[in-house]
Order: sequence, then C-alpha cells, then structure tokens
Amino acid sequence: MNATPAYKDPSLPLDRRVEDLLSRMTLEEKAGQLFHSMLMMNADGTPVTETDGSMLPFTTPELIGDRLLTHFNLLGTYGAREMAGWQNTVQEMAAATRLGIPVTLSTDPRHAFTDNVGASFNSGAFSAWPEALGLAAIGDPELVFRFADTVRREYLAVGFRVALHPQIDLASEPRWARQTGTFGSDARLTAELVRAYVRGLQGPELGPESVSAMVKHFPGGGPQKDGEDPHFAHGKEQVYPGGMREHHLEPFKAAIAAGCAQMMPYYGQPIGTDWEEVGFGFNKGVVTGLLREELGFDGIVCTDWGLITDSSIFGESHPARAWGLEHLSVAERAARALDAGCDQFGGEQCPEVVVELVRSGRIAESRIDASVRRLLREKFRLGLFENPYVDADAAAETVGRADFTALGAAAQRRSLTVLTNPERIIPLSAKSAPRPRLYVRNVDEAVAAEYGEVVADPAGADLAVLRLRTPYEPRENIFESFFHSGSLAFPEAELAGILALLDQVPTLVCINLERAAVIPEIAARAASLIADYGASDAALLDVAFGRAVPEGRLPFELPRSMKAVEASRPDVPNDTEDPVFAHGHGLSL
Repeated sequence: MNATPAYKDPSLPLDRRVEDLLSRMTLEEKAGQLFHSMLMMNADGTPVTETDGSMLPFTTPELIGDRLLTHFNLLGTYGAREMAGWQNTVQEMAAATRLGIPVTLSTDPRHAFTDNVGASFNSGAFSAWPEALGLAAIGDPELVFRFADTVRREYLAVGFRVALHPQIDLASEPRWARQTGTFGSDARLTAELVRAYVRGLQGPELGPESVSAMVKHFPGGGPQKDGEDPHFAHGKEQVYPGGMREHHLEPFKAAIAAGCAQMMPYYGQPIGTDWEEVGFGFNKGVVTGLLREELGFDGIVCTDWGLITDSSIFGESHPARAWGLEHLSVAERAARALDAGCDQFGGEQCPEVVVELVRSGRIAESRIDASVRRLLREKFRLGLFENPYVDADAAAETVGRADFTALGAAAQRRSLTVLTNPERIIPLSAKSAPRPRLYVRNVDEAVAAEYGEVVADPAGADLAVLRLRTPYEPRENIFESFFHSGSLAFPEAELAGILALLDQVPTLVCINLERAAVIPEIAARAASLIADYGASDAALLDVAFGRAVPEGRLPFELPRSMKAVEASRPDVPNDTEDPVFAHGHGLSL
C-alpha cells in the first residue's frame, strides 16, 4: 500500500508540503500554474465543453485536463446554486488529474451595478451595493470592512477564493473609463479604505476562511493620457506631467502593509519617466525594483489579462497588450514578464510557451519554481487541498441573504450625494401633499407609484424625477463599447431636451457618476441635483421623501467644461480650473 504523499498530509508544515508537491511536478505541470485564465459556465451549472472561440479558445476539460491550468476567473452572471454546483464539478475535474491540484477560482467585482465583461459584473444573485466610488463617497472604513466581509462570505459560498479587486487607482484623469471601480481621487482616503477592504476579505491572516485580495493596478492606473483606457492601443500611454508619480503609490503602500496577498500591475506604458517605456507587467524596474525590493511585497504578482497573445473578444480581433514590446514574439513577451518578476499571466492559456522557454535555456527552471512555490503556498493556505468543495444548498441560502441585502441597500442610500437643493425641495415629506404628482423619466413607474401619483405629462406634475448617466462617446468596437470614454459633456441636442424639462417643472435630477460629468447648466437649473454611484430607484426616492438620510460627499471634483478637463494634468487629482463642485462637496438634508 502506497504511503500518502506528504503534500496531502495536513499535519505537516506548509513549506514541507509545498516542496514535496513541487518536487513531484513535471515542467508541464509547473507551467500550467503560471496561467490564470478565464472560464464560463452553462446556465444550468455544467461546464463549457464546446466553444466557438469568440471568447474562450479552449473548453473547460481542455484547460484543466490537457493544459493543466488550475487558476481561473469566471465570466458571466449566474444563480448561486448553479455556480456552486459548477465549481464542484470543476474541482472534480482537477482532482482527476495526476497530482489532483485543486482549482483556485477568482472573480471580478459582483456586488454593484456595472456590467462589463472586462471589469465587473452586476450583482445578480449577490447583495447589491454601491460601486466603490459610492463607498468612497460615504468614507467610512468600518462600512468598507463590513462590505468586504459580506463579499467574502458570499464568495466563499460559491467557491471564489481570489477577488480580482480592490481597485485602488486614483481617479486623477476625469475622462478615464475605470474610475467607477476606484475609491476616487483622494490618496489618503483610498489608503484608509483599502486597509479595511483587505482585512474584510482576508481576515487577520490568509487562511481557509479567507478570500485572497488581488489589489490593482500597480503602480496606479489613473494618469492615462487623454483618459483613454490601455485595454486598447490608443490608450496605452501613462503620463505624469504634474510629477505626482509617488502620490499614486500611497494606496499601494497601505495595501501591502495590510497584508494583501496578490498584486496586479497595470497595462499602461509609462512615458517620460525614468522607468523603461514598456507596459508595467513587463517592467522589471517597477515589479522587481519598486514593488518587490523597495516596497517589500512578497506575494503573488499576476499580470493584467491578455499581455502576451492576440485574442478574439466577441468575435473581434484584439492585439496582445504588450505595449512597448509589440515587436517581440509571444515567447519573448512571456520571458520579459517573468524577467520583470511576475508570477502569473492573466487571461492567457499557453503553458507550452513557458515549457519551451525553459527547454531552450532562455528561462531557468529555478525561476519557474520560485513562482510556483508562491502559487502553491496560497492554495495550501486557503485550505483548498483539504476542502475544495462547497455546499450548493448553503450557497443558495447565503448568497443574497436578507441581512447582506439590507446592508447593501442601506449603503446605497447613504452614498447618495446631494449637490444642490436651493429651494429645499427635498425632502418632500414636510412640504408636499401625501401623494404628490410625479413625472418620472428613467425611473421605474411601479416603484415611483409607491411614493406618489405617477403622471404621463410633466405639465401636470408637482415634481419630475429624472435619472441620468455620465455622458460618454460611444465606440464601435464591441469590447471597447463597455469602457465609457471621451467627452464628459452631454451633446447639445440631448442637453437641450434635459433643460427643457427642468424649465417646465421643478425637477429632481439624479446623475449616476461613473466618471466626473460636466453638467454646469443642469446644476444651475435643477430644483435639486443628486449624484449616485449605483443605487436603486427606491433608494433615490427614499432620500427624496425623507425616509433615508444621504451622507455622500463627492469622491472627485466635477469640472466646469471639457476645456478645463483637457487643460488638466492626468496625474494630479482634482486639477481642473474652477470646478462646478469641488472634491468633498455634499449637502446635508
């Protein structure tokens, strides 16, 4: 009878288990650990066994059984019971491989309102909270801890063990598409909130009840030239005309001090600094020199998704995001990321490239071993070798639990930010008829009917309630269309229609700020103006009718014009001339 391998014995020291498993692994099995790819699932909870290549080039059995990957992030929104059953099936596939290394599942944020396959998913079955910007608008570290602890509990229930968040870039370029996932423009507040966030996800130390935090995007992705996103070649440049490079590092120093387990470098290519002008995932001076040696980070470094191979997304071709190294081969790009100090390739699934790099002598196997050790150590610390499965019934009971949902709903209300209320038109409770006549636009009429009599014509209304979203310039590419970029001002024709309503009837305007909208005319003519960062219609109307108290303060300034935005420096927070509302503005009711 064969003795149990040391790596499967939970009574042994962690490092011994790691070394025992590492010693048994083939080069191909080691290479598989270095890839953190994507999976999707069927709606009924079964794995994807056929693919048309429009998003995923390989099926789940191919990735686990043939390519020997064990780290995946799940794309798409599904039911809790189905996710739990799917993860158990995936773990069974992993258990059937030669060494039975369990899968580590990760996810982008799933607890708010943004639905972008490249950045986050709407809450679906999970409890619904405001976006990170809304948590910043409240500015309460204890609330952020409770949020992250709720995320941890719901993630654990379905088997997610790595959070591809928090995102702690500073929102310093008003046009940048990724601001909604940040804590705004304030480095001090962001540092304070990320400490609470990491503590809520990971607990006092990483263990079987933890979700590992992959903090992003080192060394701060906010200073994008013209606010364009470096998922795309025209947005690859990151610039520091204000000389505030060090300022953007402050939240990352706090995350490291808090013990975050993982770090993701950004796509951006720094221009005009003493850093090499290559994307951060390939940048040895940034990953090894700054992150590892200067800041002392010894956790897992995983690149952002899709750095080394071209890909098909929604059936459209996208080049590898190898900014500054576009001329290199796939193998040489992979070697450069390993040379830089990265442990994993996000969104990639080509372990044969790493195998060939080692066999050719370009990369030493000892270098691969160093990264595999880190990756295996985390699997052991998370308890995946002892308990890789979840309880589907418990998942259905836990995800979206009533108390979690209530916490999220309360946070939505707290985050609402009252920007103007010159005639004190809100709250309505004290000065309106019991059932005011409401004209609503972009608001669910059934919800509004709980607060007043909904009328079809604004001329017959006591109050109009209008919900808006931050303007953006649509992009033709399907994937890029999810990343709202460009102008922050409403087109003239659309603005004229909005102002016509505001002039016809007293109007409460609520604008969802995923970026810093340019709305001076709306601010001047609205009866009341509120900002939201992900809030239901009921949350807004509860505040309007005095049933809930808004506490939000702007997490960044709102510029007066696009001319002011274009003249501002991308690395300097709150740098536009004469903003309509300053950072931190917000009224109490």
